[in-house]
Amino acid sequence: MQIDNTVTVEDAVQALALVGDLSMGQPTDGSIRAARLAARLAQADGASPDGCCHARLVALLRWSGCTANASGFATLLGDDVGGRDAMLTQTLPADNPLTVQSVTPLARIHCEVSGDIAGLLGLPAEVEAGLRHVWEHYDGNGLPERLRGSAIPTVVFYTSLAGDLEILARTHGFDEALQMIARMADRKYPAPLARLLADHAQAWLDELDTPAPAAVDPLLARHVPLSIVADMMELKLPWLAGYSRRVAELVEAAAIRADLSPAQQQCLGRAALIHGMGRAAVSNTIWEREGKLSAADWEKIRLVPYWTARAGVQIPTLRLEAALASHAYERLDGSGYFRNLDADALGLPHRLLAAACAYVALCMPRPWRPAYVPDEAARVLAEQAQSFDTNAVRYVIDAAGVPAAGVPAAGGPAPAAPARKNLLSDRETEVLRRISLGESNKEAARVMQISPSTVRTHVESIFRKLECSTRAAATLKALTLGLI
Repeated sequence: MQIDNTVTVEDAVQALALVGDLSMGQPTDGSIRAARLAARLAQADGASPDGCCHARLVALLRWSGCTANASGFATLLGDDVGGRDAMLTQTLPADNPLTVQSVTPLARIHCEVSGDIAGLLGLPAEVEAGLRHVWEHYDGNGLPERLRGSAIPTVVFYTSLAGDLEILARTHGFDEALQMIARMADRKYPAPLARLLADHAQAWLDELDTPAPAAVDPLLARHVPLSIVADMMELKLPWLAGYSRRVAELVEAAAIRADLSPAQQQCLGRAALIHGMGRAAVSNTIWEREGKLSAADWEKIRLVPYWTARAGVQIPTLRLEAALASHAYERLDGSGYFRNLDADALGLPHRLLAAACAYVALCMPRPWRPAYVPDEAARVLAEQAQSFDTNAVRYVIDAAGVPAAGVPAAGGPAPAAPARKNLLSDRETEVLRRISLGESNKEAARVMQISPSTVRTHVESIFRKLECSTRAAATLKALTLGLI
C-alpha cells in the first residue's frame, strides 16, 4: 500500500494558521477570526467572491513565515513568542530595540517564506503577492520594500485591518481598538477603508461567535503534502530541518515490521509529520538556552504536545493524527509529558512513535551535542528500557538499519528527487545542508575545510538556482525538492 501523507489545501492552511498563531503568542483561533473579518471587509468594499477568498487566505497565512525568523526575534526581543505578542498588541516598552535596520531583514525572511508557502500550496498569485507584502504600510513606512499606496495589494490592507481589529479589541477593548485603528489610518492602511471597518466592526465581531460557513472553493479541496506543514514548523530551529520527515519515514517502516494495519501505518506517518506543532508556542530563548533548563522552562516544554493535541480540535480531519502525535513524549515509566501516562495507557502505535522520535533525534546534531552514529544511537535507545518499549525499539532499529524499499535510514539525508538531483552540485548540496542546520559561513568552512569566501560563493549560487534570497527560504525549497 502506498501511504498517502497528503491533506487538502484547506486543512494545510488551517494547520499553518495554528502554528503561526502559536508562534506569535496568539490564541489558536486568532487567525481564523481575523480571516473571517478580512473576508467581510473585502465583501463590504466591493471585492469579488474570489477577492474575498483571497483576503481570507492571506489572513490565515499571514504568520506562516514567522517560524523562519523566530531566532532573530528571540535575539532582538529576548523572547520571540512573547515579544511578538507585545508587538501585535502594541504593548512593547518605549525603549524597545526595534528599528527599521534591525527588523527589515526579519521582515524579508518572513515575507519570502510566506510567499513561497503560498506557491507550494498552489494558491492564486493574488494570495502569494499579498503574503509577500503583508508587512507593508500605506504611507511607505512598512517593510521590507517600503512600498506605498497603490503599489501595495489591497488584500494586504484587508488583512492588516482585520488582524488589528481582532487583536486590539480582544486585548484593549472595542472602543480603544477603534481609536487605535483610527490613529493608524492613512499610515498603515487607507483612511476610507478604516472608516468602513469601523462602521461594521461591532456587528462583524459579534458574528464570530457563530460557526463559520464551510469553505467551498474547489481550489482548497486539492491535496498537497502534509510535509509542507512540517517543514514550515521546523524553520523555527535550524537544527530541526527535515526531522519530522525522517521520523515519518522511519515510523512507517517500523509499523510495517510490527504488522500494523495500513490505516495505522498511515496514521503514524501523518502523526509524525505534525508531532512538533506545539513547539512553536515555546520561545527560541528556551530551546537554544545553554546548560540546564529551569523548572519554569520545563513547564513550557511539557505543554508542547498539549498544543499539538489542540490541532485535532481545530482541524477535525487530523483529529486522530493529532491525538496520536500528542503522545510522542510519553514514556512507559510515567516520566513523559504532557499527560504523564504509563505503560498501561500506551498502545504499540504510541510506543513506536516515541521510539522513532527519540532515535531520529539522536541521529541529528543539536547545539549541545554532535549527532550519534546510527549504531551508537541504537545502543543509547536500547539502554532506556524503562522508558521505551523493547519491541518498539527493536522495530525502529531494524527499520533504520534495513529500511523498506524507498525509505532512507533515519539520520541520513533523504534521497534527491531524480528529476532535480542535478540542480545543485555535490558541494553546493553539502553547503546547503550545513547552513540549513544553522551553521555560519565560517562554521561550514571549517568543517568542510574550505575558505569562508568559497562558502559564500556557493551560497550565492544556491540562492540563484533556487530563486530565493534568504537561508530560510532556501531550506524550505530544498526540503520540498528532496535536495537535503
